[in-house]
Amino acid sequence: MMQKSFFPSFFTLDFFLLCLSSFLFFSSFNMIIPELPSYLSSLGGEDYKGLIISLFTLSAGLSRPFSGKLADKIGRIPVMIFGATVCFISGLLYPILSFVGGFLFLRFIHGFSTGFTPTGTSAYVADIVPFYSRGEAMGIQSLFGSLGMAAGPAIGGWIATFWPIEYLFYASAFTAIFSILILIRLKETVSEPERFSFRHFRLKKDEIIEKRVLLPSLILFFSVFSFGAVLTIIPDFSEHLGIENKGLFFAIFTLSSLGIRLVAGRASDRYGRVPVLRMASTMMILAMLTIAMADSKWMLFVAGILFGSAVGMNSPTTAAWVIDLSLDAYRGRALATMYIFLEAGIGLGAIFSGLIYGNNDSNFPWVFIFCASMAGLSLLMLLFTNSSKYKTVK
Repeated sequence: MMQKSFFPSFFTLDFFLLCLSSFLFFSSFNMIIPELPSYLSSLGGEDYKGLIISLFTLSAGLSRPFSGKLADKIGRIPVMIFGATVCFISGLLYPILSFVGGFLFLRFIHGFSTGFTPTGTSAYVADIVPFYSRGEAMGIQSLFGSLGMAAGPAIGGWIATFWPIEYLFYASAFTAIFSILILIRLKETVSEPERFSFRHFRLKKDEIIEKRVLLPSLILFFSVFSFGAVLTIIPDFSEHLGIENKGLFFAIFTLSSLGIRLVAGRASDRYGRVPVLRMASTMMILAMLTIAMADSKWMLFVAGILFGSAVGMNSPTTAAWVIDLSLDAYRGRALATMYIFLEAGIGLGAIFSGLIYGNNDSNFPWVFIFCASMAGLSLLMLLFTNSSKYKTVK
């Protein structure tokens, strides 16, 4: 009698390679994040810390309609490769454009990487995975991305401890190269891809936003305000609490999200997307309030575990819900719409958190109370959403 495979049926070589590429891609651009606030301050730009994340997410959001259309037209793989290439080039240029204006310009350019690669990746997963396993597949794929988000800041913090920051930027760049080499091996899933043409950049009004997925995208928008604040404020808050490695919180919250992604993905396949997202929003509120009250590194680490759990439930479940609601021919556009709202939420969260903080340590609690209120809006929307309507995937 044959034993059941440890891996699900969709876990093919191509799926594994895609996951490995995601790990390297997310490692690449997250590697430098914990060190950027202090680096910008060293350049004389301490008043612009809120722009570190918001400029990145602005360009990512602006590029989403184009990446969605290109993923549907010319294929998923070229879109993924372009995003990873932007990571590589940006990493090489940070040490060269080492002044405030140049740094902020690069943060804007660097954001095009996440405007393209995750759109192609999510669409590729949806293409090769059966509909009844979408939540689980998105959970596994995002798990590898989360591993990259955990490894990147931890490794980046270690590099910055022993070597000049230029070495950190170069490490980020060459990590992106390995992501590209893996993507070249994959087989395109768009059956009849078109040749690239600049006419693909001409967008019609109905090609920018996919109306079918507005509800989950709007809920996501309010949920990820907290993520923008964490990326912007936690490095300074960690230093305030006496934590030497400013990437440690990022590693803790990312690692805490790993196991929950698999459980949440399967649960959303079985019980529906809305109940899982209600739990995720509740966990996010608790995480933000815990950070607001944190007066020791251990309390901050507990908050990191709660935050990671919320993110781990939210990410794969929302992506699966968006795919459920989308038409196959416009899957890239639907996922791009989700990412537009994602980037807008993160970017605005970064801007408002930077404004509330204002380089005044006494304002730390108010930043995260504000984020808790935003997560409360997402929970309120979910409570008024008919969960039975979205329980059965198509």
